[in-house]
Amino acid sequence: MLELKNVTVIRQGKKILNNINLKFQDGQMVAFTGANGSGKSTLMKVIMGIEKVDAGQIIYNGQDITNASITTRANLGISFAFQQPVKFKGLTIANLFEYSAKRKLDKKEMCKVLTTLGLCPSEYLDRELDSTLSGGELKRLEIASIMLKDANCVIMDEPEAGIDLWSFSRLIKVFQNIKIEKNPLFIIVSHQEKLLKIADRIIVMDSGEVVKDGPAQDVLKEVQ
Repeated sequence: MLELKNVTVIRQGKKILNNINLKFQDGQMVAFTGANGSGKSTLMKVIMGIEKVDAGQIIYNGQDITNASITTRANLGISFAFQQPVKFKGLTIANLFEYSAKRKLDKKEMCKVLTTLGLCPSEYLDRELDSTLSGGELKRLEIASIMLKDANCVIMDEPEAGIDLWSFSRLIKVFQNIKIEKNPLFIIVSHQEKLLKIADRIIVMDSGEVVKDGPAQDVLKEVQ
């Protein structure tokens, strides 16, 4: 279970997050939505430890991780996919997968994940993570690396960014399969109604605060 207690983030005298109190249950798929600049991405980075809090606590499975490093949180099973995926010159895609999974991977396992995401394994496994890859390719590869990792808490910031319509439909099925097969706490930031519809719970943010929080169907009716 993940719990945020009175989480506040202040940057240049402005409250980016204002006294956030939330609890998340294992196996729950939670979607955050709201206007740009409402604090969604900052909150995700706070959970991962990329951004530090100015006040409040973050509790994960009973452990206070407020001041824990990114590495510590990753070792505890928290995984993060950036809105703009990171590039690693000199690192192959197969290397990325094994570093992410922290174990030796069978080639068939890696090929299966790539195929699921609409990528041809023979064209990608030995390819470097560099500027020759498009934003959409990088996004799918980052999602693939998370699928190969045994994460208890998966955080994805706008996973649809840079994804074409055909791949987006495939992406929804992939997320549904992750939820069924691995049953992690799955937190997504998105503006896409199709992604919001597959969530169990939707949280709407505005000006650094939670303004709506409830079952997806109920919140979607209000938002629409």
